[in-house]
Amino acid sequence: MTRPPVNTQIAGVTLPVHSTNTLIIGSGAAALNAALQLLAHGQQDIMLVTQRWGAGASNEAGSDKQTYYKLALAHSASDSPRQTAEDLFRGGCMHGDIALCEAQHSAQAFYHLVSRGVPFPHDRYGAYVGYRTDHDPRGRATSAGPLTSHLMCECLGRAVREAGVALFDLHQVVALLTCEAGGEKHVCGAVALDQRRLAGGQSGFVVFNAANVILATGGPGGMYRASVYPESQVGSTGLALAIGAVANNLTESQFGIASLGFRWNLSGSYQQVVPRYVSTDMSGGDAREFLNDAFSDLRTLSGRIFRKGYEWPFDSAKAQGHGSSLIDVLVYQETVRRGRRVYLDFTRNPSDPTGRQAWSLDCLDEEARLYLQRSGASGATPVARLRAMNDPAYELYRGHGIDLASDLLEVAVCAQHNNGGLVGNEWWESNIRHLFPIGEVNGTHGVRRPGGAALNAGQVGGLRAAMFIARRYTQPPPGVEDFARRTAPQIAACLEFADRVVGRSGGDGLQPAQAVDEIQTRMSDCAAILREKGTVTAACDAAWRLYDRVRRELARSGTQALPAAFSAVDLCLTHAVYLEALREYLERGGQSRGSYLVLNPRGLPVDAKLDEEWRFLPAQPADFVSQRILEVQLTSERQVERRWVDVRPIPNVDGWFETVWNDYRNDRIVC
Repeated sequence: MTRPPVNTQIAGVTLPVHSTNTLIIGSGAAALNAALQLLAHGQQDIMLVTQRWGAGASNEAGSDKQTYYKLALAHSASDSPRQTAEDLFRGGCMHGDIALCEAQHSAQAFYHLVSRGVPFPHDRYGAYVGYRTDHDPRGRATSAGPLTSHLMCECLGRAVREAGVALFDLHQVVALLTCEAGGEKHVCGAVALDQRRLAGGQSGFVVFNAANVILATGGPGGMYRASVYPESQVGSTGLALAIGAVANNLTESQFGIASLGFRWNLSGSYQQVVPRYVSTDMSGGDAREFLNDAFSDLRTLSGRIFRKGYEWPFDSAKAQGHGSSLIDVLVYQETVRRGRRVYLDFTRNPSDPTGRQAWSLDCLDEEARLYLQRSGASGATPVARLRAMNDPAYELYRGHGIDLASDLLEVAVCAQHNNGGLVGNEWWESNIRHLFPIGEVNGTHGVRRPGGAALNAGQVGGLRAAMFIARRYTQPPPGVEDFARRTAPQIAACLEFADRVVGRSGGDGLQPAQAVDEIQTRMSDCAAILREKGTVTAACDAAWRLYDRVRRELARSGTQALPAAFSAVDLCLTHAVYLEALREYLERGGQSRGSYLVLNPRGLPVDAKLDEEWRFLPAQPADFVSQRILEVQLTSERQVERRWVDVRPIPNVDGWFETVWNDYRNDRIVC
């Protein structure tokens, strides 16, 4: 049942207040699934609020055949939830109970998507066959094509609309509201901006009074200049950090080669067809195949480009020894250090560094050659091979005005996914009670994860949160008057900030776009695939100085510009806390791991042909930082508490049927 809004005086302003049991913030695959899971568990009193229906990474991002990682389910595949959990856990700095939950619910979440119409392919016997993805030993991956997560959103979104879930589109949440209960901080609602009313020159503030909040706003995609996140995916992690939500593993992101004009991940088929890598000067002249400087023969070069498809994200462990991630380093050096532009050329094959032979399938090792032959991809050019193996991947670019049969594709090493984020327990509940971060905003993944594991984690998170809410948090929200009394100071702070921003619009105030540009430059320069202790320390101090300026000096003309102002504050706080985590990691002696290199003059050279500065030491399993997870929490305006917690092992579960059945019948499972 959806309650009508109540117009209420709060901080001297009349505001509409919507009340509900559960408020879901976001409209990506995780958010939509959470709504459906709540309905399935009998919780009807829900509202979904979103900045723009159809925006965000779930709906607007993908790759050659975007991967969904699940339990291996086809034919004679040998797998189990325990084995899947062990492989997730093996990635490092991932809690074992969370890994087990993600593994145990994997098939349930996957088949729910199938039942909603997501067209995952199966054979005539009903087997949902799989393939190997990065960090995947068992071929658990599946795909519905380049737009897998978009299709998930399409099918889940249709079901949400058919179910009549109350939807508040074009509403940007700018603050989470809290109250104290039983000596603990609880989330109790949110403040949003109604963009339609703002566009009409009205006050756009709307307040939500909720017993529970599911936060599903994705990762902080707006933090990096070189980013493959869709432009609509800015992130709002700062909402939760501002109220004291604990975060973990903020040092761990993924970076990979992606196209720039049309933002898209260049993994899988795009690399397996072995395109030519070319760099030019900024005006397009002086074209050269720069990879030939590091690879001495065509067989090694071609093999590493092919492997880039399997091993797409940059991985510090694959940078040495002419591994596939050396390609990322070389692309980064060309674009960032040398100020050149890099392109993938699908019209021509790579040339031989020695100049002795022309490219053919015989230049590949047996695994790569057989893969292309079995896929029917034996054509004379990369684009011919791509169209034979995965024509939707070719058509995707053509649909965005880029014909890979004739056009060069500009690329860079881009931010792609955040493996860290907000902490949740095994029911995905934050330390802020009644707040459930799910999807990419929840940092479950640790250092490395199999490709596609994030989509499964988002579905499982929504399922687990819905189970807990439906069993334990079914109470209605408080009365509007009581709610208004408790939250008035927090709401007043939002109103006062908006008045200050609009009031100084004609002066020399700081523009949101200026602040965001500084954030993106800082993060791309010192917190992407290259990191160094001194620059991170200086960047962290500069981030807090900018945060002070943003709150004091931000200016925009007109109320319709307020969403950009609030986003700038959120992003600024987020990047400052992320840099605090990275500073702590480096001060504890943290070295290269996951998707970044920590430059160290005492370390090993990435490659003998690179400049001397390209040296690093790999993180070791026995290192302090490898055996613990870094948690951070904003405890006051600019104070960040850092805690190193032990990694929880995978639980050894008895699983005796009679005991579980007894606990289930007596409602002792959800606790």
